[in-house]
Amino acid sequence: MKPGPKNRITDVAGLKVGNATDHALRSGATVVLCDEPAVAAVQVLGGAPGTRETDLLEPHNTVQTVDALVLSGGSAFGLDAASGVQAGLREAGRGFAVGPFRVPIVPAAILFDLMNGGDKDWGRYPPYRELGYAALARAAEDFETGSAGAGTGALTATFKGGLGSASTVLEAGFTVGALVAVNALGSATVGDTRHFWAAPFEEAEEFGGLGLPFPFPADARIPRTKMSRRPTGTENTTIAVIATDAVLSKAEAKRIAIAAHDGFARALWPAHTPLDGDLVFALATGKSGRVPAPEDFIGLCAAAASTMARAIASGVHDAAPMPGDTMPSWAR
Repeated sequence: MKPGPKNRITDVAGLKVGNATDHALRSGATVVLCDEPAVAAVQVLGGAPGTRETDLLEPHNTVQTVDALVLSGGSAFGLDAASGVQAGLREAGRGFAVGPFRVPIVPAAILFDLMNGGDKDWGRYPPYRELGYAALARAAEDFETGSAGAGTGALTATFKGGLGSASTVLEAGFTVGALVAVNALGSATVGDTRHFWAAPFEEAEEFGGLGLPFPFPADARIPRTKMSRRPTGTENTTIAVIATDAVLSKAEAKRIAIAAHDGFARALWPAHTPLDGDLVFALATGKSGRVPAPEDFIGLCAAAASTMARAIASGVHDAAPMPGDTMPSWAR
């Protein structure tokens, strides 16, 4: 396994990513745009999810493909970002054909960033619909990570969170890419150190090259959560997209989403708590034109986990320090 040329989810052929960021709000939205409708699925393992159009992604339901996926800040208010993306896609003539109408299919997930110090006094309507529209307009193969888009106001228990991405090219020729907004209740780093839990999977010092700490700190097994800073600890959730260019069914895409959650467990401690809405969307663009053999599918699942773990660490690593921060950035 090795990273793709960009080490981004856009190494998967057929995908673009766009961010819209409001630093005064300390929030934003991110869209993953499919050049052509792509097979999609979802797996939710956190106890406090916020979602839109996720039921249709179950393998037994009718619609097989999506036009885009949205990750957004803003808690439930942020689900409006998908409406902005849907509006832009409708203008472009995209969508699921229903008689003479086209309905863009845009599932979405949100994270909670309302109490991160940003100005949330937005008046009657939240700004996320316009942020979603703007993110779609900026969709490209190159995009910003760290304090951008859905990761703008993200926090973890120990450092600022952020938007992270990574990719892997397998020996079989398939590409896997991950995109994640890291806003976990827990921590991406070991104990009180700056070493990432995801260190065993790091490629080319992409998140600092520190490796695992030695000796391993005695406090490493103590779960660090935001509840140590704020009694409710409700301002959480890590939301992500795992993608591949393999030709997959919806059921196989769901299996990839399930496998990618192992990357959460490798990169965050604790993960999948009752106060996280941890979620992974899966996309299969099919651009490789190849159906994976059983042994290659196992490789795809393994790469989904390792690539997701790397993306999570990168999101925290890339977050930028800003005036008024309530948490330090890893980069300081």
